[in-house]
Order: sequence, then structure tokens, then C-alpha cells
Amino acid sequence: MAPKKLIVGCDHGAFALKQALLPYLASAHADVDVEDVGSYDDSRVDYPDIAAKVCTKVLAQEGSLGLVLCGTGIGISIAANKFNGIRCALAHDHYTALMSREHNNANVLSIGGRVTGIEVAKDILTTFLTNDLAEGNHAGRIVRKQLKCYVFARKCLWSHILANFTLNVSFP
Repeated sequence: MAPKKLIVGCDHGAFALKQALLPYLASAHADVDVEDVGSYDDSRVDYPDIAAKVCTKVLAQEGSLGLVLCGTGIGISIAANKFNGIRCALAHDHYTALMSREHNNANVLSIGGRVTGIEVAKDILTTFLTNDLAEGNHAGRIVRKQLKCYVFARKCLWSHILANFTLNVSFP
């Protein structure tokens, strides 16, 4: 089932790819409301800022998906995955896009503008938009992954607190 909303953002390294994908989305996926959060030209921009714009909006709008683009797709996908609740997948072909949705329930897709051809990118995007989480054990795995991240973050926090804790007590 296609999402109602797709938030799209790119850095300068993938501006040309985004410009090719936007008209494709308008024609092939007219039922999807596309919001472009930048960049709006090929001037240099930092991909973490674009990832933050996309991820913040995806998290705020239930049921929406995101598309982030940079030169290789690697940097912006790493930046996107820093946001709690975002599952960003870097896809290179139909199969990785399909698995990102069916097995990992990715809510943000990353594609590399300098390493992915336009027709391949269109196929990746269509696959991502038209598939959902598969039935079976995959949903449980996703919950366990999120729980492990939460437990790990708490352990890190407590380790930091204890490592920096000093007790200044003097005895008579």
C-alpha cells in the first residue's frame, strides 16, 4: 500500500537525481503527496541537515515515508539512522528496496545520486513505495532491534554517569 505522504530531501551530490525523480513521482505515483524539503539547487549543503529535515517530518506525520539522497547514499543514511524511530535503508536495486520494506519495515529510503542510474532509482523508489512489512517473524525482530537500542542507550548513559561520578565525603 502506497503511503499518503513522502518527504524528499537531498544534498548537492544528488540534486540531479532528485530533479529526475520528482516528475516521475508526480506521474507514476500521483496518489502520493510529495513534500520536497531541499536542497533546491546544486549549491553545497550538509547532508546531516537534510536528513534532519526529512526525519523530523517523517516522525511527525504518522504513516509517511522519507527519501534521502546524497552522492553515495551512505552518509545521509547514517545521519538519518541517528533519529530514534527512523529505520533508513540504503538500497542499490529492486531486491534491497523490497527487503528494506518487507523484512526491516524501513520508513526512510536512501539512494546514491552519483552511483545509481535514474531508471534503477525509479525502480527502487516504486518498490519501496508499493511494499509493506511481510507477515511472520519480521515484526518481532523489529521490536527486538528497537528494544536492544533502548537498552544499549540506557547502559551507555549509566556508564557515563558512573564514570563521571565523584563522591566527596570526608570522615572525622
